[in-house]
Amino acid sequence: MTSLPQGRPESTPAIGTTVTADDFKRAFRGHPGGIAVITAYGEHGPVALTASSVSSVSADPPLLIFSVSSLSSATPTIVAASTIVVHLLDAEDISLARAGATSGLDRFADMSTWTRLSTGEPVYHGVRAWLRCAVVSRMDAGGSTVIAAQALQVNVERDLEPGEPGAALVYHNRTWHRLGEHSRLD
Repeated sequence: MTSLPQGRPESTPAIGTTVTADDFKRAFRGHPGGIAVITAYGEHGPVALTASSVSSVSADPPLLIFSVSSLSSATPTIVAASTIVVHLLDAEDISLARAGATSGLDRFADMSTWTRLSTGEPVYHGVRAWLRCAVVSRMDAGGSTVIAAQALQVNVERDLEPGEPGAALVYHNRTWHRLGEHSRLD
């Protein structure tokens, strides 16, 4: 059994050290995130927002997590929803990603781009993949809410074979990027 060293190396900050919001943002600026649009339907109609925080947690049962900022007008509806749709985007879906990230835009004005599932949730047409999910847990975390959800239904429009590069859409250093064969490292 290995014992932990007593004392702390000089470069390790003490617990309780304040990390500023700017420092935290600088650290994460170089950490890319995949892009998704989360939709829900509430008493005032459909809502959508773009998120780079979606992560798979478990394949069995199929669970994912994401966070929503309290600053988004869509957050109260998404937090209150019992079911939501998570749209996993690739570079072909950049216009939807931008729309979900733009404040004050009516993301549902063009009725030809979306429909409601028979269960009521809004779903966008033609995205790489979407998952209809039941919300299983919510946790307040600073100015955000972390939501855990279980996939109930999956639709994949543009599938990838293992190892295939695809055209993943990521957000890195405040800019949209397309991953592909040119960015592959072996």
